[in-house]
Amino acid sequence: MTNRRPPTIIDVAAQAGVSKSLVSMVMRDDPGVSEPRRAAVLAAAADLGYRPNRAAAILAGTRTRTIGVVIDDFRNPWYVPMLDGIRGALEPHGLRLTLADTTANAHLPSSPFDDLVSLRVDGVVLAAESSPDLEVPADTPVVVAGVRALAPADVDVVASDEAAGARLATDHLVTLGHRSIAHLSGTGGSAAARRTATVERMVASGIAPVVVGDGATSEQAGYQAARSALTEHPGLTAVFAANDVMAMGAMAAARSMGLRVPEDLSVVGHDETPFAGSGLVDLTTVDPHNAEVGRLAAERLVALIGTGAHPTPDTTLVPPTLVVRGTTAPPRQ
Repeated sequence: MTNRRPPTIIDVAAQAGVSKSLVSMVMRDDPGVSEPRRAAVLAAAADLGYRPNRAAAILAGTRTRTIGVVIDDFRNPWYVPMLDGIRGALEPHGLRLTLADTTANAHLPSSPFDDLVSLRVDGVVLAAESSPDLEVPADTPVVVAGVRALAPADVDVVASDEAAGARLATDHLVTLGHRSIAHLSGTGGSAAARRTATVERMVASGIAPVVVGDGATSEQAGYQAARSALTEHPGLTAVFAANDVMAMGAMAAARSMGLRVPEDLSVVGHDETPFAGSGLVDLTTVDPHNAEVGRLAAERLVALIGTGAHPTPDTTLVPPTLVVRGTTAPPRQ
């Protein structure tokens, strides 16, 4: 005789074709769920024989004094200063921080956001691109950190001014005298904002825009994009990469093609990641002040948790700065 595993909230979500957080909302009789979706969830629960664990639900109703943070990829150093800022803002309130990575468990049916909500975190900082069908429970405060292409509606956003950062990088290269500049771009809200502002600035400066990239923002993607740009446009004298990791790839590509940085090719990155200021890299880059972004996002989230209020959503932009180091110089005459 075999013991059949009792159905879980994940099973109900899968059968109803909705998220775990939506199932939780239905089980709590949340009024924010549409009737068709409520009916689909209840039908799936009845069909599977799912019974909510009331004891667990009571325990889940208490505050956990934990803040969840959703990021895209632990390998991206962009998050290091931002997480420092969040942690510093939470410390005076005795709040813990827990992380969820969208790529680490991409093979699972539930999203990192749903997983954090199911753990009853007191609030979530969403520092990753979300999905179009993301359901934000009414009782879970959420603040978005960074410019996102698919940010949930009606939530606060704290981000660096991406357009201003791109203008700083482009203007720096133009002021040095560069007139043949490539922008290595990627996907997502931040990359799109940087790309748009860069192209606009190039056009305003009388420069024909060269934009390359296959969507990825890794070092390898930067290497391939830079080699492609340098091969197709042999007169290029400068590269502005969407982030510091891609800039590292561009520097490697230049070296592989016998070019020196900055004598033959100037390179600018974005993000002021921890390695940018090392003596080996010495990368000129845009500092988006991600620690400040994280701090402000956490403080806003703590305020929402403390008041329980849902005021009109607000967007806060942190002004970036340019850090000039050894990878940029005037073009050779």
